Order: sequence, then structure tokens, then C-alpha cells
Amino acid sequence: MFLLILAIAAVFIIVIFNTLVKYRNFVVNAFAQIDVQLHRRHDLIPNLVNTCKAYLDHEHATLKQVTEARNAALSCLEQAKQAPSNGSLIKKLAGAENMLTQALSGLQVTIEDYPELKANETVKNLHEELVSTENKIAFARQAYNDEVMQYNTYKQSFPNNIVAAKFGHKDDASMLELAQSEYRQAPSVQL
Repeated sequence: MFLLILAIAAVFIIVIFNTLVKYRNFVVNAFAQIDVQLHRRHDLIPNLVNTCKAYLDHEHATLKQVTEARNAALSCLEQAKQAPSNGSLIKKLAGAENMLTQALSGLQVTIEDYPELKANETVKNLHEELVSTENKIAFARQAYNDEVMQYNTYKQSFPNNIVAAKFGHKDDASMLELAQSEYRQAPSVQL
């Protein structure tokens, strides 16, 4: 009888552990989807900056700020890819992406001041790609946050929390949230 109870307990622990692994892998996969969209965003920005350079020679500070913010965000993204369930790396990434969004908003204001730049077909196309990418990032971030919530809820439930603590699932995964509400919108580069 004791062996039967021990076997049932072992099966129960194995099921919980495997479910924890499944949910953690869902979090990693959801972060990979964000990674794809953030890389796309980061790849579009140099094209937009280079296209604007010819028109905005004296707006060098704005273009430099966008470029630096993009590079910082890309660096944080590479770090976060190594451990998508690491809360401090996800928060650092969110902060870097907030700074990039701010810089892009500054570029938007600058572009609006130059009618010839607003009329440029390349800038219009890059704007459309950027808006599309921002929407995809928002959906990917929502999917990631849903997976994080599911993983954390399962991990924190009793008796799963006991199994999680014993088998390496100690830290909660962190949501990828933007810090300020005005950054929750896609940057609007109106041409």
C-alpha cells in the first residue's frame, strides 16, 4: 500500500513538473515572437534615419537620439533573449523600448516640420512598416503576457508551488509592460 501511495505521489510530481516546463516553454516561445517584431522594428529605424538625414542635417541631435535609443534597445533585447523569464532583464528591455518610443516621437515632431520630407515616398513606406510593426509588437507582447500569467498562476498554486520550488522554478516570469501610458501607443509618424 505504501508503494502505491509513493507511486501516485511520484506521478503527481512528474505531471506538475512537466506542466511547469510546458508553461515556461510557452513563455520562451511567446518572447521569441516579441523578439522577431522588435528586431523588425530595430531594422526599420536605421532606414528611416538614413532617409531623413538628407533633409535633417541640422537636426542631428534628434537622429542621434533615435539611433542611440535603438542600439540600447537592441542590446537589452539580446540580453533578454538569453533568459526571457528573467524579470530584471524584461524590465530593462521595457525601459529601453520606452526610451526608443520617446526618441521616435521626437523624430515624428521633427518630420512634421518638413513638408518635403513628409512628401517623400520612402519615408511614407517606412512609416507604414513601422506602424504595422508596432501593432505586431503590441499583439506579441499581449500573447507573451498571457503566457507569463498562465505560467505564474500555475506555478504559484498549491501544491504546484512546492514542486516548483524544489525543481528550479523559483522565480516568477515578468510581464513586459511599458512604464507610462503615453508610450502604450504606437509612435505616430504622420506624413
